[in-house]
Amino acid sequence: MDAPKIDRERQRTAKAYAGRQRRLYLLSLVLSALVVVLAVAINPFRWLEPAPRAGWPYLGVSVYFVLLMLFYQLVTLPLSYYSGHVLPTRYGLSVQSAAGWFGDLLKSTALGLVFGLVLVDVIYFLLANAPATWWLWAAGAVLLFTVVLANLSPILILPLFYKLRPLEDEDLVRRLTALAQRAGTKVRGVYTMDMSSRTTAANAALMGLGNTRRIVLGDTLLREYSPEEIESILAHELGHHVHRDIPKGIVVQTAVIVLSFWLADLALRWGVGQLALGGVADPAGLPLFGLVVGGIGFVAMPLTNGFTRWLETQADRYAIEATGSPSAFAAAMTRLANQNLADVDPPRWVEVLLYDHPAIGRRLALAAQYAQRLT
Repeated sequence: MDAPKIDRERQRTAKAYAGRQRRLYLLSLVLSALVVVLAVAINPFRWLEPAPRAGWPYLGVSVYFVLLMLFYQLVTLPLSYYSGHVLPTRYGLSVQSAAGWFGDLLKSTALGLVFGLVLVDVIYFLLANAPATWWLWAAGAVLLFTVVLANLSPILILPLFYKLRPLEDEDLVRRLTALAQRAGTKVRGVYTMDMSSRTTAANAALMGLGNTRRIVLGDTLLREYSPEEIESILAHELGHHVHRDIPKGIVVQTAVIVLSFWLADLALRWGVGQLALGGVADPAGLPLFGLVVGGIGFVAMPLTNGFTRWLETQADRYAIEATGSPSAFAAAMTRLANQNLADVDPPRWVEVLLYDHPAIGRRLALAAQYAQRLT
């Protein structure tokens, strides 16, 4: 394959698309905040029975959570539909029908309700039975839940949305498996998923933990990229494992969770006196809990994104060094920018606040630096 170049016409389209998505994202944040603040102020489900003093939380906590989630989904549905289906379709990134999009929305909503119910029940059990230290135990529960979910997602969740099958290209399988072995990472096979059923964008991932870890390549990637470019993309993912970025990320995530839960504890105790909550375990305080935890996550986002971008840059370096081919890395990044309609050079404030990966332009500059060293 010839070395690709950044498509300037696509870049003009990418900047327009990114600008619209940013405005929709900000509108979504405002709308979400309004929904939660109104739920705190109005408390429309006040008819729920008082919180128990001990024992497993009652059905009311679960009912309250489900009602709040469904109300939120209903209010934000028009915006979600426009940003998640209409706009990507207009810009040629989505090939999914409206019915297919709504089907995926129902699946993701159902999963969110199931997983959310488990976490909410555990948190309110701890609120009722360990009110002084619940936030520490709850942070540990969220951490455990995250690890278990990461382990099970390739075999339980991903197949709900995509068809997975073993990659038939034996040469590419051997090449990628050998790359993983050199990185000291065991994988349970190389798979392809039918991304083309939903999108024209390309992607690849190293999914799972331990005995569920596997290489997953989008069929849109396999059609357009050379083996060297695919190898470079996978090497980036392997770099995260070599550098132990997953434990590092867990530490940072846990610190944010502990802080947000501690502040939520202070907010709930304030709510007992100021909002007439029946105790910190009163389900009427659930919107206040969500407001604090969501607010802390938003405030911390520039810091956590900056940390993640640093990890991603180190993984880029590993990919170039492990393959010894900065040209393949640059070609892969260029194809991704053109195919995925990614803004190569976004405004700096956008990258700092919103990006959890370096902008494509910075990644191409890194590859150019390595190429100069080799000449």
